[in-house]
Amino acid sequence: MSKVFEIGQSASFSKTVTETDVVLFAGISGDLNPAHTNEVEASQGMFKKRIAHGMLGASFISTVLGMYLPGPGTIYLGQDLRFLKPVAIGDTLTATARISAIDEKGWLTLDTLVTNQDGQKVITGVAQVIPPK
Repeated sequence: MSKVFEIGQSASFSKTVTETDVVLFAGISGDLNPAHTNEVEASQGMFKKRIAHGMLGASFISTVLGMYLPGPGTIYLGQDLRFLKPVAIGDTLTATARISAIDEKGWLTLDTLVTNQDGQKVITGVAQVIPPK
């Protein structure tokens, strides 16, 4: 039986970004930029401290889509992202996806948002997915 989806339906996922998350993401992605991995060099940079990878925060959107809405079996077709604020180690991020359109095939467009513990928008975007049957 197919799931029924409606415009406006939403789901969220929250997680605190840890030192371990940043180190593991650097290793998995190969992004060893000192802004993420070297406190001394990062302290002399734009943000004056190490920051988490933007794509680490964006990956929480994938968690929402793949695990909650639409859920397991979802096929990710595309994602537009805007990185608005840096994410610090220790920040608690909440990723939310809200269905904004359903096309004739039943494919979904979702507005995506990642906020920090202060409610500040850190990432915005739009995702396109094929939901599970």
